[in-house]
Amino acid sequence: MSKLQGNSAALGTSIPPDTPHAISVSLPTWRDNVGYEEGDKRVVSSMVNGYPRFFIHLSIAKLAGICEQRHAVGNERAMLFPTKRSAQQCREFIGNRSKSLGKPVTARLVHLLICPDDQVVDKDSIAGTCADLHIVLFPGDSFSVAKEFWQHAGLGISSRLQEEQKAKAAAAPVASAASNRYSRGGFTKHYSAAAAPKRNSITAVPNSVKGPEDVGDDTAVYLEERYGRNLPLTAARFAKKALQRRLAGVLLCDSAPDCQEDAGNEDLVVGPSTRGVKDVSENDVYLYPTGMSAIWSAHQLALNTLTPAKSICFGFPYTDTLKILEKWGPGCHFLGNGLDSDIDELEEILEREPILALFTEFPSNPLLRSADLPRLRRLADKYNFIIVVDETIGNLKNVKVIQYADIAVSSLSKVFSGASNVMGGRCVVTMSPLKSKLDETFEDVYFDEDAIYMERNSRDFKERVDLIDANTQTICEFLRSRSQAGGRPDGVIKEVWYPKYTTPEHYEHCRIKSAVSEDGKPGGYGGLFSLTFTSMEASKAFFDTLNCYKGPSLGTNFTLACPFTILAHFLELDWAARYGVEEGLVRVSVGLEDKEVLLESFRVAVEAAQNASVAKSA
Repeated sequence: MSKLQGNSAALGTSIPPDTPHAISVSLPTWRDNVGYEEGDKRVVSSMVNGYPRFFIHLSIAKLAGICEQRHAVGNERAMLFPTKRSAQQCREFIGNRSKSLGKPVTARLVHLLICPDDQVVDKDSIAGTCADLHIVLFPGDSFSVAKEFWQHAGLGISSRLQEEQKAKAAAAPVASAASNRYSRGGFTKHYSAAAAPKRNSITAVPNSVKGPEDVGDDTAVYLEERYGRNLPLTAARFAKKALQRRLAGVLLCDSAPDCQEDAGNEDLVVGPSTRGVKDVSENDVYLYPTGMSAIWSAHQLALNTLTPAKSICFGFPYTDTLKILEKWGPGCHFLGNGLDSDIDELEEILEREPILALFTEFPSNPLLRSADLPRLRRLADKYNFIIVVDETIGNLKNVKVIQYADIAVSSLSKVFSGASNVMGGRCVVTMSPLKSKLDETFEDVYFDEDAIYMERNSRDFKERVDLIDANTQTICEFLRSRSQAGGRPDGVIKEVWYPKYTTPEHYEHCRIKSAVSEDGKPGGYGGLFSLTFTSMEASKAFFDTLNCYKGPSLGTNFTLACPFTILAHFLELDWAARYGVEEGLVRVSVGLEDKEVLLESFRVAVEAAQNASVAKSA
């Protein structure tokens, strides 16, 4: 990859282009991002996709609209889930959350099971030829509450699962409808809700709305398998086993092509883990449909296994982590700077009250601060709380943190995949009581086809990380030389937030300093950094001029930038600023493009920011 494609991506189109299940969307200017947050029709009506936990995929929205038309009563809206348990969890949240807001509502569940007329309905057929869909119906004016669950828990159906359910339903039309509210009598041949009054308008995407990449389901599958980009769709078990081994660090030849083909075989000989705890195995790795569902599930596991108490959110995290800790269970203490002085405050809290768990990112998003994990581990052992470390940004190629964590979580959607076309998450659980409980209660809701895409994308994960690390370090060295923090008093950049410069002693303690394999490289500083500027005019000029893709997400194989605080904290800008997350902060995830091409793009953007700053002061 040598060229930057960003400024050619039209507003609202998918990133990457022509990708049916892309997980980012083009918001190429600062004005576009503000417009998205304000619900500007110019922006919202142009969007063919978005980040899946924030923007419900058009195909899922269309199916939900059909479900509303057939099963809703009055103004009810629908959300779709893969299993009964996840639907029940959504219903419970809607009830509890709406009550806490002073407007209690009740949601109801519909289980839609569609099988061929001659199908004998059993467990195998449900997983095979039957369309199996779990629908949560709730009053329409409570959509924002239901959307909180979709966003925070990350358990809604994926767009690929929607495609499969649609195909199965088309192959097995329902001849007649029967009432269903999770009947005690088990499944009959056909399940749907009792007919509801038809509505004058339904929340569905018109049939005419299609993404530019609509090439047909069969064609897409054929192309993936024909050109070796993916395993056959029957190989999900293999893919999940390979992912668990790769994430546990037990594959002996993870970078060799012949090993990749055998990574999921049951009889493959594996070695001790390279993750920092030698007895970690593939059986300690649990896969989830999104990174946030892994974090949500880790918190639920702690609440259901240990004595419930408040948690600690240490450092300024990605927004949903804090929301999870606040909205489920007894709540949390927020130590938002994540500095050593916050550990002093933590000790004062621990002397006053018990704590369930401490959640922290290593490093944090977007300020790239790293916590003093050894000190936190000592406190956890002394005061009997667990530590959950999100290592998404540092990633397992660069840092070892699992020795300090009871649960290590990560979003696989980011650099582990890189392709920006599939979601996924994982937990590595090392604490025995937690693992025992999870083994009893774990529900595999990671859709098979998503796992297959993730496995294939991640095969060259280590090689990609090395290239991205090198590109990012070069860019950050250039930007820091032009910043006030780097000794340039007249610089338009105030600070380059990057693990090499931000709390470096704590990051270095966990950075992998020697290559794990003969052909490998030591751990780097990751592919993410943030910039703060001397004025909003400078921030906007830099962002609008920077020639790369612009949109949500990170860890992509291509460079991707966003005005992070605008997208993540638009309604709480003053609050975020109190923790150093300024309104004008620009976050950049560096990709695999040619280093010189990248440097030129950043040089031009800095010049534009400098000119904007001069014009402001003139």
